[in-house]
Amino acid sequence: MSDYGILYLCPTPIGNLEDITIRALNILKNVDIIAAEDTRHTIKLLNHYNISKPLISYHEHNEKTRTDDIIQALKSKKSVALVSDAGMPLISDPGQELVNRAINEGIKVVPLPGPSAAFTALIASGMSTERFCFEGFLPENKKERRKKLDEIKSEKRTIILYESPHHLVKTLQDLLNSLGNRKITIARELTKVHEEFFRSTLEDAIQHFSGEVKGEFVLILDGNHESAEEKWNNLSIKDHINFYVSSGMSKMDAIKNVARDRNMPKSEVYRYAIDK
Repeated sequence: MSDYGILYLCPTPIGNLEDITIRALNILKNVDIIAAEDTRHTIKLLNHYNISKPLISYHEHNEKTRTDDIIQALKSKKSVALVSDAGMPLISDPGQELVNRAINEGIKVVPLPGPSAAFTALIASGMSTERFCFEGFLPENKKERRKKLDEIKSEKRTIILYESPHHLVKTLQDLLNSLGNRKITIARELTKVHEEFFRSTLEDAIQHFSGEVKGEFVLILDGNHESAEEKWNNLSIKDHINFYVSSGMSKMDAIKNVARDRNMPKSEVYRYAIDK
C-alpha cells in the first residue's frame, strides 16, 4: 500500500459552508487531485476556503472511464479526494465502483466523518432513531418502484428517503397509496437560511407541498407498527391464502399458515377456501 497514493472520501457541507471539519479542509489542501461530482459546485467551496487544487469531474455518466484515470493516478503515488456535491460520497452519489477498484488494487481508502442529510434530518424528525433504514431515492421505473414500495410497506424501522422538488408530490402520493396515511417528517433546505421541518401525515404533506416547491428534501417515515393480528385482519381469508401461494407455498401449506395466523381450525379455513 505504501507504494500507492491514498484515496480520501471527503464529506462536504450539505448547505452551510461552515459545516466542514478542519481535517477535511487540510485533506483538500494537501491532496494532488480532487474528484468532484460537479466541479462548478465544488469550486465554490474551494474558493470560499482559498483552496486551489486540480479538479476533475466524477459523476454517473463518466464513472467507468474516470475510475480508470483515478486508479492510475493513485498508482502513480498521487493522493485523491473524492467529494460529492453535498454530504457523504457514495450515499446516493457516485463512487462505489472507484472504492471497490481501489480496495481490489490494494490502494488505501480513508473515509472522513462529516455532514449527512439523512442523519441530520433524522435526529430532528421526532421519529424513532433507535432503528432506521436508508433507502435513498425511490426507483423511477414503475415496476421497480412498486416493488420497492411493497418492500418498505412492512418495514418496522424508521424509513429515510431522498427526493427532488419536481417529484416530491408524486412520491408522497405513491407512499400514501402504498403505506397508508403514515406519520412523516419532511426536511427541506437543511442547514440553509430557509431550513424547514414539516411534521404531520402523508395526507397533510401532499396538501402542504401541492404548490411550487424548491430545495432538496429528506423524507422521514414512521415505521409500520401494525401488529401481526391487525395485518391479517385487513385481508380476507382468500387474499390471506393467496398471499402465501404467491410466495411459492402450496395451497395446503398456505391453508395451514392462515389457520395459524388467525388462530382458526385448519378445517374451517379449508372449507372456506373450497366454498369460495
